Amino acid sequence: MSAATKRGAVVKGVVLAGGLGTRLEPLTRITNKHLLPIYNRPMIFYPIQTLVDAGIDEIMIVTGGNNAGDFLRLLGNGEEFGLKRLHYTYQRGEGGIADALRLAEPFVDKDRVAVILGDNLIEDSIRPHVEEFRHQPRGAKLLLKAVDDPQRFGVAEIRHGKLAGIEEKPARPKSSYAVTGIYLYDASVFKIIRTLKPSKRGELEITDVNNAYIAQGTATYNLLQGWWTDAGLPETLYRASTLVRAKALGATAAAPARRRNTYAPVLR
Repeated sequence: MSAATKRGAVVKGVVLAGGLGTRLEPLTRITNKHLLPIYNRPMIFYPIQTLVDAGIDEIMIVTGGNNAGDFLRLLGNGEEFGLKRLHYTYQRGEGGIADALRLAEPFVDKDRVAVILGDNLIEDSIRPHVEEFRHQPRGAKLLLKAVDDPQRFGVAEIRHGKLAGIEEKPARPKSSYAVTGIYLYDASVFKIIRTLKPSKRGELEITDVNNAYIAQGTATYNLLQGWWTDAGLPETLYRASTLVRAKALGATAAAPARRRNTYAPVLR
C-alpha cells in the first residue's frame, strides 16, 4: 500500500457565501450576511475554521453580490487560519447551492471536496467524518442531525441503515434527520451538477445532487454530535451568537444545547 493510499484521498474545502441574505433585512442591506458578527468574529470565520480543524488546508470561498471585495479585505490569503491557499470565485445572481458549487470545479479538479454553507455553525469537529470519507472508495457522505422540526429542512429517509432518499421540506417527514449544510463529495459531483435542471425556484438544488448519489448507491451518512445551527434568520443569528459565546467561555449554559433539537425554532 502506497503512502498516498494510507493517507486517503485529498479533500479540499469550499465555503458557499453568496446570496442576498434577504431574510436578515435590514442587516444585510449594505453587507453580505456572512460578514455579520457572530459573538466576537465575523460569521465567515466559523465555517472556515470548521474546515481547517478537519485538516483541510486549501479552501475556496464562493461569494457574490455587491460586497465580494470585502471578503478579500477581511480574509486576505488565509494566513490567519494557517491555510496553504485561500481561493475566491464569484457567483452571479442566485442560482442555488449546486450552481455555486459548480464554480469550484477548476479548484477541486480531481480531488474530493468538503462543502459547507457559510452560515452553518457547529459545536464539534467534523474531522472524524472527513477522515472516514478520505478512505471511502467513492461517492458522497452527508452529515445529518436529528431535529424536532424536520419539515423545515431536507429530510433523510433511512432504510436498513442506508440512505434511501432526501425530501426537501416535506409536510410529513419520513424521519427526524435533517441534512445539515455540510456535504462531502468526490469529483463526480460536477458531472452530476451538469445533468441537473432548475427547480421551480429557478435554482440548481443540492437535494437533487444528493439524491443522484443515493440512486447510485454511493452515498453514506454520519450523525453530527453537539449543536448545529445556521444564522440565516434573526432568531438563528442570535442563537448562533449565544451558542458560540457559551462555547468560548466554557459556560454551563452550553449544556442544554446538547439536547436532540439544537436548531433554533422559527418564530411565526
